[in-house]
Amino acid sequence: MADVVILGAGAMGSATAWWLARRGRDVVLLEQFEQGHVKGSSHGGSRIFRFAYDDPVYVRMAQESLPLWRELEADTGQTLLDTTGAIDHGDPRLVEAVAGALRACGAVHEVLSAAEARERWPAMRFDGDVVFHPDGGRCRADAAVRALQDRAAALGADVRFGTGRAALRRTANGVEVDAAGETIRAPVAVVTAGAWAREVVGDDLAPDVKVTQEQIQHFTPRAEGEWPSFIHHRRPWVYGLLAPGEGVKVAEHHVGPVVDPDRRPPRDADAEATVVRYVEEWFPGLDPTPVHVAECLYTTTPDESFVIERRGAIVVGSPCSGHGFKFTPLIGRRLADLASP
Repeated sequence: MADVVILGAGAMGSATAWWLARRGRDVVLLEQFEQGHVKGSSHGGSRIFRFAYDDPVYVRMAQESLPLWRELEADTGQTLLDTTGAIDHGDPRLVEAVAGALRACGAVHEVLSAAEARERWPAMRFDGDVVFHPDGGRCRADAAVRALQDRAAALGADVRFGTGRAALRRTANGVEVDAAGETIRAPVAVVTAGAWAREVVGDDLAPDVKVTQEQIQHFTPRAEGEWPSFIHHRRPWVYGLLAPGEGVKVAEHHVGPVVDPDRRPPRDADAEATVVRYVEEWFPGLDPTPVHVAECLYTTTPDESFVIERRGAIVVGSPCSGHGFKFTPLIGRRLADLASP
């Protein structure tokens, strides 16, 4: 018998386990795959951290997340968030909306002309005015997930990997979970299973999401030095950041095919070539030959918002629509709150 059982040990499930274990709760965290696997949405060297949204709700969430990242770093003794600054440019309506939301939330930022930005960052080209905010940067994704898992375990959580697909049942007293030949009972379950959430909770509780396979490429800088994270507001968005040890990540946002997470297609060579051409046009500071490629799954709601809610004895946790990693410690705390008496 546990206080809480968590199904899915990606970023959000691991963060939930960390918060609950810190509170002295008896937590079991289950992951169907091996530790550090690359089959879901949380793996990889880095993810963008940014305040820059056109919606003040997300700006404030990012502002609230930053000190929680520092709290996680203090608890684990690791650097997990690097503030390199972040850039938005492109469609003037969207860029101005980002600047407006930053102003509304009191976030430090500046607006530069393309010429001013090119002088500051000669390795990049820019499309119209540029919004720069110094608190942006990158989360060290793999390191953060591992730190959350290790620290949760050190605080008493029962963290299990390679359990295979779990079966979740609601009971009169809470839930039962069958995994790896064992039945675990608890008053509440937190489901942070990402692309597998529907299979875990069933159609009646499943969030309305589509699962897509997105692909990324990394390119080698021609000179040493730090890079700001960036978003180019066009159709589709192009985003990226320097991932230490991998190169500068560059990818189009939300362009991948809808997939079954257990039956994934091969990489799309045409999509890869599109990004290479983009790098040739917009990044004089990058060698346009990709040196590292990867795929990840997006679980996206119709309005690209998150799902963080309790339904009886089951807390459904955050299909993050491709932009949730920066909020990991905040979402983990909210899920832990929902799972608490």
